[in-house]
Order: sequence, then structure tokens, then C-alpha cells
Amino acid sequence: MRLRARLVRALRLERFLVGDGPQPGPQVLHRRRVYILPSKTGLGFTLLLALLLLAATNYGNSLGFMLTFLLFGMAWAAMHHTYRNLVRLRVQAGPAAPVFAGSLARFVVDFDAPAAAPRRALRVQLPDGAPLTLDVDGRGRAILSRPAERRGWLTLGRFTIDTLYPLGLFRAWAHVDLGQRCLVFPQPAPPGGPPPPGAAEAERAGLGRQGGDDFSGFRGYQPGDAPRHVYWKGVARAYGLLTKQFGGDASEKLWLDWNQAPEPEVEARLSRLCRWALDAEAAGLAYGLRLPGAALDPGHGDAHLERCLTELALFQPRGTAP
Repeated sequence: MRLRARLVRALRLERFLVGDGPQPGPQVLHRRRVYILPSKTGLGFTLLLALLLLAATNYGNSLGFMLTFLLFGMAWAAMHHTYRNLVRLRVQAGPAAPVFAGSLARFVVDFDAPAAAPRRALRVQLPDGAPLTLDVDGRGRAILSRPAERRGWLTLGRFTIDTLYPLGLFRAWAHVDLGQRCLVFPQPAPPGGPPPPGAAEAERAGLGRQGGDDFSGFRGYQPGDAPRHVYWKGVARAYGLLTKQFGGDASEKLWLDWNQAPEPEVEARLSRLCRWALDAEAAGLAYGLRLPGAALDPGHGDAHLERCLTELALFQPRGTAP
């Protein structure tokens, strides 16, 4: 019974058309996952062989038989090479960097083949995309793009790897779904809109400290420190990277509050908060984020900005399913 169940599962038409569904990588394309059929060129070639065989039989022509069998042997060898071009290929998901809504999300797919068996003319294609052709000589990489239309998680979904190598008479293919996903941040509101309450005071406080009236000392440089606070003269004098410290840091802290955004719609309000976070980071301000049910303490730097944008991307209004 167990063998029968495995056989029924292996022969499902769904596996032939769309594969086995999402599976964590890396995945190896073993023989049961690779399918092969004659291509359009191969069907025409088969018809030609049938006509040659018929003519050789009618006229008793031995040279006609030799040509037919020679071409048949060539096609048989090509079928095995086409099949072997995919079998044992290892497919693994690569990194997918976060993007903003309205742009293209790029998914990296890495391929690994045995060193003694390079793979030629592989085509990687999404169901609604154009094929991408590459050779895998040991290792290879393909970058698949999908439009990021809305914030949240964007999944790559199923893609197909196929090949017509070497003669184009047969097409071998396999369906792969690595379960890859990419985080999509809200699309930032256009620049030039209303600033968050308190932004002007925070920026004036930051600019005032540049004059040195409230200077309190130096500390070692940390990633994310505002460039205007770096002691560049010390760099020229080989002191290393140092950051100026000023008193009154609390006056520079800025809160980006959900209730302060002027837009009434949820998505427009998230876009406004996204714009405020980008502008505050560019101005070198310490900023925090307040959302219904969540809050991030003030900070700055790339890591803090990414945390804020992640909260905005995954925000779910009350009463909606995640």
C-alpha cells in the first residue's frame, strides 16, 4: 500500500504541470523531478525520420536505411544529453534585499553542478516572465524580478528550469519553488509634503550643536553616526574616526507618530510615515516610531531605519487579518 501511494503521488498530473509546491532549499533535481518530451523541432524531426523510413522501405534502399538509423541514433543520444543537462542540478535560494512598493523585487537563485558535468544553455523562467539563459560551469546565478505592487511580504513562487541543449530536439524541464520571499516597504510619499510636528525644532537643535557651544567631547565612530558629527580634522591628523558629542541630545529626538500623519487612509498614512523616517535619517536626527500597538525607541542609523520601515511594511490595521 505504501509503494502504491508513492507511485500515485509520483504520477500525479499536478506534479507534471506545476511541481511539488514550495519546499525549502537547497533542492536537487533528481530523476523523478525532471521531465522530458520532444520539442516542436523534435516532432518535425520525428516526422522526417518516418518519411525516410517509409521511402527506404518502399524502394529497398540500403543507404536510406543507413541514413534513417544514423539520424535516429543521433536523436537518441541527444535525448540523453538533454536529460542529463538538468539531472542532479542543485538549486538554492540567495538573498533578496528589501525594496519599496512600486519598484522591482529581485530574487537571487544560485545553481551548483558537479565540476565534471557543466550545464549548458539552461533557461530559468517565471510563469509570466521572459526566460533567462545561463551556463552553469560549477556554479551559476540567476536574478529573477517581480514587480512589488504592495507592501508586506512578496513571494517569488514557482519558476521553471528547462533546456533544449544540445540539438533542440527535446525539452527537459523541472518546476522549482524555494519559498523565497522579499520584504516590501511602503512607497514613500513624494518629498516636499508636511514635516512631522517637532521636526523644525529638532533640526535647529542639531544645527546649533554644530557650532560647538554645547560640545561635550569625542567618542569612537559608530556605523550610522551623522557625517556632520564626524571629526574630519582628526582623520586628517591620523587620530582615527571620532564622533563629536554634544549636550542636550533629548532636544534632537523626534517622534514619528501615527496620529500625527495628516492623511486619513491607512496606506497613505504609512507612506507619509515612511517619508518622514527617510527624511529624519537623512538629516541625522534621532527619531522614534509610534504605531497602534507598537513603538520603537528613538535612534538613527541604517539598522534603525530598517527596523522602522519593517514595522511600517508589516503593519496590520486593527480588525484585519495578517
